[in-house]
Amino acid sequence: MADRELSGRVAIVTGAAKNIGRAIALALAEGGASVMIAAKGSRVEAEETAAMIRSGGGRAAVHLADLTDPEAAKMLVEACIGHFGSLDILVNNAALRSDNPVSQIGYDEWRRVVSSILDVSFLCSQAALPHLRQSDAASIIMMGGVAAHAGVTHRAHVAAAKAGVAGLTRALAAELAASGITVNCISPGYIETARAGAVPEHFRTRPVPLGRPGRPDEIAGMARFLAGPSTRFMTGQIIHVNGGWHMGG
Repeated sequence: MADRELSGRVAIVTGAAKNIGRAIALALAEGGASVMIAAKGSRVEAEETAAMIRSGGGRAAVHLADLTDPEAAKMLVEACIGHFGSLDILVNNAALRSDNPVSQIGYDEWRRVVSSILDVSFLCSQAALPHLRQSDAASIIMMGGVAAHAGVTHRAHVAAAKAGVAGLTRALAAELAASGITVNCISPGYIETARAGAVPEHFRTRPVPLGRPGRPDEIAGMARFLAGPSTRFMTGQIIHVNGGWHMGG
């Protein structure tokens, strides 16, 4: 491995069993961090992520939990501290998504999506705070989305939740700055993953200027950058990684 700028650091990555979450866990491990891989129920895939990290000489552990439960979020952090002894980086990547016209989104579906994205980001951040405050270089990295910043169809619940994540990012950044904790948000565009389902309509009807979908490792590279020593003066920012599909704040 080349640069190991995260050596000695410990990270929690939620939703890390596959896709973008797995790529982020691998990228942080390549930087030298020990990684707690959090997943809801995908134990086989979560263990595969951990095995990939260990095969490269890194340290990883797996914790399964439904993080919409406040107690489960606390237990995740406690498991990380019990395994690795500290916590420096929290990546709030866990999310559920679905596509439906707003007239067909039932309240149960609304709550599932909003809770999995916004509530979990809040609960995990709150649970991690006592330990992040003990770090000399703590970072919270949120995972937003282009739906929060551009008009999209069939994803009112996702857009609302991701907009909430952007607001939470800025609020936490302001509140936690005095503790030296940076809080930033990555806002991906269309990323090619193994997730089942059709390409969302807004990406089908409007081309990406760079001419291709993004890759999970391109989001992971930004996460590693935000967790590293070069961004200690950067907080409260929404960073768009979308191939030019949306250009703006």
